[in-house]
Amino acid sequence: MEDRDWLILKLLYEQQNITKTAQALYISQPTLTTRLQQIEKEYGVQIVQRGRRGVQFTPEGEYLAQCADEMLIKLRQIQEHVANMNKKVAGTLRLGVSNYFTTNKLPGLLKLFRSEYPDVEFKVMTGWSKDVYNMIYHHDVHLGFVRGQYEWGGSKHLLFNEPICVASSTPVRLEELPALPRIDYQTDPLFKALIDGWWAENYVQPPHIGMVMDRGETCKKMVINGLGFAILPKLVLEDAPDLYTIDLTDASGVPMTRKTWMFYHEESLHLNMVKAFVRFVEKQDIYHI
Repeated sequence: MEDRDWLILKLLYEQQNITKTAQALYISQPTLTTRLQQIEKEYGVQIVQRGRRGVQFTPEGEYLAQCADEMLIKLRQIQEHVANMNKKVAGTLRLGVSNYFTTNKLPGLLKLFRSEYPDVEFKVMTGWSKDVYNMIYHHDVHLGFVRGQYEWGGSKHLLFNEPICVASSTPVRLEELPALPRIDYQTDPLFKALIDGWWAENYVQPPHIGMVMDRGETCKKMVINGLGFAILPKLVLEDAPDLYTIDLTDASGVPMTRKTWMFYHEESLHLNMVKAFVRFVEKQDIYHI
């Protein structure tokens, strides 16, 4: 089987749909079908059966699909090891990055790193922190930039620790919040749980949520226009100095913060490009990039 065949099996098993898999691979459906038939011929078994709800894998096909992840990781490790043998800092660095970090910190960080290591390319995958956590856990990326207090058994580096605050266009008092319109936004489950816990500790009434935005940046713009208050990590507000903020504390008076981490597997440091990137990041003041 060719390397691409393992990727075909992996994606088809995830999608359970010929059309979506072909689109993800940027190939036509007939080409994908032909390649599947060739794989079946090579192994002498039927891999999938078509039905009204898409494709269903046979036991033999399911076994091959489950092997695909392991094979793709192994093939990638071989390629990286060969590229690493000449001791040059080069190759493609795979990064999993939370949405906020991608927008506000990653471009400047990669620009600085590229100026020192011009032979390193980047493949960046973005998403919620929980998604990035899964990427690094399953070795889909070399490093993950994750916001929040995730349990991680591998190596990690704290990038920064930002306060959590109430933001509003006019001065407000904490005791007034239950009566004021709050603007919410879609965020990571851990952060949402943290804010919900703080609210439950301080108020009997549920919040009066008038809007729910797709992300923090959109929420901030609504606050700037006086449409309500929001509870946000403070770095989101760094370009909105006219907003009024109140830093939150927990029941013990300890400031509430949100940590941003760099996660990686210790064994990945044998790759020159990963080791160089980790050491480079450790020396940076990421908060002020």
